[in-house]
Amino acid sequence: MKLLYDPDVDVLSILFSDALIAESDEDKPGMILDYDAAGNVVSLEILQASTRMTNPGSVEYTVLPPSLTSASQLVAL
Repeated sequence: MKLLYDPDVDVLSILFSDALIAESDEDKPGMILDYDAAGNVVSLEILQASTRMTNPGSVEYTVLPPSLTSASQLVAL
């Protein structure tokens, strides 16, 4: 998975795979999902990212231990 933020166009892209994009849908304004030919999500693009989140250029990444089954348990860490 890759995260890319382009401040020149204010777009945050989250790439889940390197598959070729066959279709794109903007189900919600400013949120574009890209799909491969099999219908799998390839990427998510967030337009006007700086208006939708505090700091689109900053990433916090956490891998939950297998024993944690919900996000509420993460708060206790």
